[in-house]
Amino acid sequence: MTARSARGGNAKTLPARGEVDARSASGGDAKTLPARGEVDARSASGGDAKSTKTIKATLMKSAIGATPAIRATVQSLGFRRLNQTRELPDNDAVRGMLKAVNFLVAVEGTPYVRPKRSKYKIWRKRSDKKHKRGH
Repeated sequence: MTARSARGGNAKTLPARGEVDARSASGGDAKTLPARGEVDARSASGGDAKSTKTIKATLMKSAIGATPAIRATVQSLGFRRLNQTRELPDNDAVRGMLKAVNFLVAVEGTPYVRPKRSKYKIWRKRSDKKHKRGH
């Protein structure tokens, strides 16, 4: 007895691995689940030809001191240490993440320009007030 049927709900039973659902066998296309240990042919081939392209990216600068969003992006790209090179899938999501952290990450095929320190400090309003008071 399933937890759902114990609560009085209408429980659906799914076909076991390697079996054909009775509804799909009587009409429509028959879908079978791969048996344990077997790999579905579509997932083994990688889907389509576009998924085989990769981009090489290297973490050149530390994310220490960056915003939490930037640090999360670097971590989601799979970088763990400086000068680590990763081969990432070439898709729009990864390209967008690389564009967001382009000042930290070098991408193969494009020149990496290390960001320069700012030459002039822009005073904040609170600092202006403190300077007027003589602090």
